[in-house]
Amino acid sequence: MTSPFKTVAALGMASAVLAGCNLESAGSGTGTLSLDITDAPVDEAVAVNVVFEGVIIQSAADNRIEITYDEPKTINLLDLQGGETAALLEGETLAAGDYEWIRLKLDADEGTGSSNIEIGPGPNEGTYSLTVPSGQQTGLKLVKGFTIPANGSASFTIDFDLRKSVIKTGNGQYKLKPTLRLVDNTTVGAISGTVAEATIDAINADEAGACDAGMAVYVYEGSDVMADDVGSAGSVPITTAMVEQQGSGELGYTAAFLVEGDYTSAFTCDAELDDPEGDDDLSFTGTQNVTVSADATSQADF
Repeated sequence: MTSPFKTVAALGMASAVLAGCNLESAGSGTGTLSLDITDAPVDEAVAVNVVFEGVIIQSAADNRIEITYDEPKTINLLDLQGGETAALLEGETLAAGDYEWIRLKLDADEGTGSSNIEIGPGPNEGTYSLTVPSGQQTGLKLVKGFTIPANGSASFTIDFDLRKSVIKTGNGQYKLKPTLRLVDNTTVGAISGTVAEATIDAINADEAGACDAGMAVYVYEGSDVMADDVGSAGSVPITTAMVEQQGSGELGYTAAFLVEGDYTSAFTCDAELDDPEGDDDLSFTGTQNVTVSADATSQADF
């Protein structure tokens, strides 16, 4: 089986501002860090343009490394689905050793930020500011430790789950309340598959034509999980994948950057009804267990 991962863009780096006493104190020697970003989708948006200004990395030795891009970089996160990524750092030389967290610096402050979301045809069609209350002050912080080996390299991907992260407020504005995962690229695989016309026909017959939009596959950690929505108090998906028409004409999906292990996958036609702030009653079908291996794609058809 082949790897589903492909880097589609590289962001040029400028200067690294080192806050702390001694870069070498994080470990013996140096290594390199590569950091990509990917996305799980949101239904009504046709573009989610987030402006990145740089990256801050905190070492366990209390050194803080701030990397600022020459110019802010705008990434449409909806371009990064099905295993596609964009590079935030490429082979950045850092002290070898342990690190405690990563912070993404964004231009997304309320009233001044330039990040935005474009909503497709419908009652909410238009372009809206996309804001994070702490966009420039603190950015998006991932508190997850990792290690850069001496004379070696480390490569990670940040999974930016938009289905869980984009919140529409009562006044019609859009907020980014990010749900992020940091995964080691050497330990991840994917789940891919197709959805048969017979499955769609059966749902339409049972629910009076309900399966014409909002098709997605939800993936949960562990086997035999009872599928539920993003805002559920019960089982929350680790990621979701849109079901779309493929070049072959079939309906298909790919859920990528899953750490090797056991998962439960389920198909729904109700994803567009899934409010991350509420507990919604979604219908799922074809729930099945899937085992993911590193650098491989497991098949799960519906």
